[in-house]
Amino acid sequence: MKKFLLPLGVLLAGTGVGGGAAYGTRMLVGASATAKETPAAEAKDLAFVPATNVMAPLVTGDGRLAGYVQFEVQLEVAADKVDFVTARLPLLLHAINMRTYKTPMAAGPDGMLPDLSTFRAIVMAAAPEAFGQHVVKATAITQAVPA
Repeated sequence: MKKFLLPLGVLLAGTGVGGGAAYGTRMLVGASATAKETPAAEAKDLAFVPATNVMAPLVTGDGRLAGYVQFEVQLEVAADKVDFVTARLPLLLHAINMRTYKTPMAAGPDGMLPDLSTFRAIVMAAAPEAFGQHVVKATAITQAVPA
């Protein structure tokens, strides 16, 4: 019975000390910096606009075409800009196409895996050309399928 009570007591004491430390730290430090920088009202006024499927070439570092990939992209914008962004999506697709053919995006041993961070950077660089500065807050790549 002693072998069971000692580990149980240590577990309960550790939980109490850890919980107390977390509570004390929270009281001293307060809310995290990111929570203070992004007001709740601004976060509620954001919406995601689905871009149509984007077909992009997978170009290797030496400029060789390895294949194609189809992306699904969601653009995070202010809620009052959804109609504006939706109407100008063809301009975004054009700007993406003008960048992907000359940007090495192929990864993996056979070059058939897309580099998602590179594609996200391409979309974020193309967005101001299509919609203006600071309209697109973030880009979410929801699917990438080799074609």
